Amino acid sequence: MSDASPDPALFDKIVNLTKRRGFVFPSAEIYGGFRSTYDYGPVGVLMLRNVKDAWWRSMVQLRHDVVGLDAAILSPPAVWEASGHFANFTDPLVDCRNCKERFRLDKLDDPHTCPNCGEKDSFTEARQFNLMFKTHAGPVEGKGHEVFLRPETAQGIFLNFANVLQTSRKKPPFGIAQVGKSFRNEITPGNFVFRTREFEQMEMEYFVPPAEAAEWYQYWRQERFRWYLDLGIPESMLRLRDHEADELSHYSSGTADVEFLFPWGWDELEGIANRSDFDLSAHAEASGEKLDYFDPTTGERYRPHVIEPAAGATRTMMAFLMAAYDEEEVRGETRVVLRLHPRLAPYKVAVLPLSKKPELTGPALELLGQLQGRFMCDYDETQNIGKRYRRQDELGTPLCVTFDFDSVEDGAVTVRDRDSMEQERVPIDGLVDHLAARLDL
Repeated sequence: MSDASPDPALFDKIVNLTKRRGFVFPSAEIYGGFRSTYDYGPVGVLMLRNVKDAWWRSMVQLRHDVVGLDAAILSPPAVWEASGHFANFTDPLVDCRNCKERFRLDKLDDPHTCPNCGEKDSFTEARQFNLMFKTHAGPVEGKGHEVFLRPETAQGIFLNFANVLQTSRKKPPFGIAQVGKSFRNEITPGNFVFRTREFEQMEMEYFVPPAEAAEWYQYWRQERFRWYLDLGIPESMLRLRDHEADELSHYSSGTADVEFLFPWGWDELEGIANRSDFDLSAHAEASGEKLDYFDPTTGERYRPHVIEPAAGATRTMMAFLMAAYDEEEVRGETRVVLRLHPRLAPYKVAVLPLSKKPELTGPALELLGQLQGRFMCDYDETQNIGKRYRRQDELGTPLCVTFDFDSVEDGAVTVRDRDSMEQERVPIDGLVDHLAARLDL
């Protein structure tokens, strides 16, 4: 287990950086903001997409046994009755009689003391609070028109098990992956984008023969842990924690969390659960449809068990930002740099003309056009070149390409490395191949 310690100061640094550089903005800020919702700015939307693309590449593109799905966000009540969400998707809620603040009982360090006002034994009796958002479909409001925003993406996968099985020609073990929005009416959202009421999930349901469930559970625990390491999070900031028996969800026979060392301590990035055959059995019984697999080679019919790796895209992006954040002194000044893996960096390349003179900006824009077909690029011609380098360092851009006055004569540009700040002269004719090799995408 890691002996690393959390860095509380990192939280404010990341929040300030994300606002200043266009990663994340408070939602509806001009109206005073809307608590626990955030908008992803020009840079943040690129990085969030890169996180999801990196997950999809690992889970779908590079595998032959996983296919994709994009299921509906709205669902009828019958889905959530069968899944157990009506009965089990709840948090224990208490209110402080003194300051009127509301808390999750299971998250309080001291269940007898209010963390807001310090009052002793001021909490109301705990009551169960269902986390699902309810709305109405059609022009008439009423019980018969209730629908729910999905609190997880998993159930849409289970509902489509038979459809995917028939059309994809897969057989267990195989997986169905999905990336999409989920909604939970959290009692105590907080810690920036870590816990919000609207968020994105990256989930995969891996359907296996019942006898192989334990083996595949172990496999996905290690596979998902390795994904974070491969994309640059130090092992000292990660751990794999098994759930205690009293933590397990109603469907789980075993769950482990990939946890990250956030500024407030260890917290969950992703859960890997052995869901047994709970979901397929529940929906088969409630719907009357067969959700089994028939193996024509053995003549065996069985209901697959499910291993589920489920990660939060937004909190994962936050963890990558925190792991990449670095400060160092360069020539008497503090340089802030995001040492992001190139696959996650919002911009792969920045094109920077040395000055705003037309003899440089014209060719620089032409060069930008050549690179944009291959890389996500930024272009900046404002301020001196040193300040522009610093801005790209804070954006996590791995490589900067500077078009200067010599470029007009020698047909070459200066390529600057984000991490080492080393520069080299590269002919424009071979620039695309040079950048591709350096980025290793």
